[in-house]
Amino acid sequence: MVTEKAVKETIGVKNVITDTILENRGGEFTIDDCQEFVDQVNTMEAGEGQEESVINLHVDSVNTHYNILNDLTETIAPKDDPFVEHYQTPPVLEILKEYDEDFKDSVETFIDAIAENKEIISREAVRIYGGVYGPTCVVDFALSPGSTANVVQRILRTTDIPEKHKEAILGLKGWGMNTSYGFADAFRHALEDGKTAAEAVEMEVEQMQKLYSDPVEAQAELMDDAGMDSFDQREYMERYKEEMKSSVEAAVDAGVHYANIAAVSAYCVGTIGHHIAQSTYNMYKDDMTAAILDAVRDVMVNTLNNGLDEGALDSPMTALTVARNSLAAGLAYVLSLDNFSVSQVIDLLTTRFHNMIANVRGDRGAADELHNVDFMDTLRSGAEYVPTHVSGYGPETKGVEIDLSPIDENETIQNPQRFTYPGCAITVRFSSLMRIADFPCMFTDEDVNATMMTNIIAQKPKTPFNPAKACKHCATVTPPLGRYQRTDECEWYKEL
Repeated sequence: MVTEKAVKETIGVKNVITDTILENRGGEFTIDDCQEFVDQVNTMEAGEGQEESVINLHVDSVNTHYNILNDLTETIAPKDDPFVEHYQTPPVLEILKEYDEDFKDSVETFIDAIAENKEIISREAVRIYGGVYGPTCVVDFALSPGSTANVVQRILRTTDIPEKHKEAILGLKGWGMNTSYGFADAFRHALEDGKTAAEAVEMEVEQMQKLYSDPVEAQAELMDDAGMDSFDQREYMERYKEEMKSSVEAAVDAGVHYANIAAVSAYCVGTIGHHIAQSTYNMYKDDMTAAILDAVRDVMVNTLNNGLDEGALDSPMTALTVARNSLAAGLAYVLSLDNFSVSQVIDLLTTRFHNMIANVRGDRGAADELHNVDFMDTLRSGAEYVPTHVSGYGPETKGVEIDLSPIDENETIQNPQRFTYPGCAITVRFSSLMRIADFPCMFTDEDVNATMMTNIIAQKPKTPFNPAKACKHCATVTPPLGRYQRTDECEWYKEL
């Protein structure tokens, strides 16, 4: 059964990543540490009714990424590791343009449309610069206000190109993560450097256009500006393009939607050098933070296994929902143990965001608050399950009981007094959650999403799943917790 296969592959990946981090926390990261993850990915195979070229894209991309990094470097510095999943889509976009002339023509039409829609660029850049939308996720995989995908869809709506090509271009900046660029960064820095607003818009337009006209060099230049020196990014992308060309073209020939090709090949590689990385080894050196990682992983694994045993997981999409909700419930439950509510966290991080706007203005990074947003969204979606558990009843999602017992039974989580002044141990777990707020990828969970989405896409390869065309109930706007009413600016329900 495909669902059981997808669940087992997902649990296998989750366990390998978590165990690797826990075993190496506090140590020195090397690329070789990811070998077990690669071995786990290599067990993935197409099930009944799944398109084999989609599974191959995932597996081939992970292996190509790992092998190239292993040749170019022994390790990756923390300052450089967030970018490792941004070097894949630029070469993939070039392959698609070279293989399909009609698509290339559509991309060029879109590039022209960017310059023809300066009013959209200007308005959205000003709103982001001034914090009008509050905390935003500039690289959101949905279409929320403040995200690059949101702006791309607005511009695409004005273009006269085939619908399939619109969906593909949109997908390049969704899960495809075409380059490390986040919308409005060029505008923001131009203003702070003394340019006029009109000049700043021109610079934003030029930067956005280059992401599509010359994506590989655009990413290389972005990394030059960022001071990325862990390896040669140009050599990486040259090799990735050469080695992945046959896999991408095979997927095209099989009719896989271009948006899915971008998503599958890019989203799966982040474990190597980013989720298993020096930054995570440093982060989880803390015992309480490590215990939360371990226990919440077990919440998800137990819940998925129970769902399989009960026959409640009728599809990979159902299984993905159960996985996401169980992780969110685990995180929200830990928060409740220190008597904090989700609304308090949303208020705290939102207030801090506006203080940051006032204090650092345009000097802040384009991505500064994006993971805070992911963290708040995860807590919001998990909060509904906590009262049921505390009341002694089993919280359920999709008919599957969420097993929160690993948190109740975790010795470290249940004994915060061991890690602070024993008589006042009321904020220890919350302090670990604030570290997770800056890097919640093990809880959102990107690796779980990547593995399960590959299985889902393989079942319906011609249907674009990227970016998500659904309301994610953003924490900052969802009553009664949210502060903002900006649903009319969201693009999820609007047509291309």
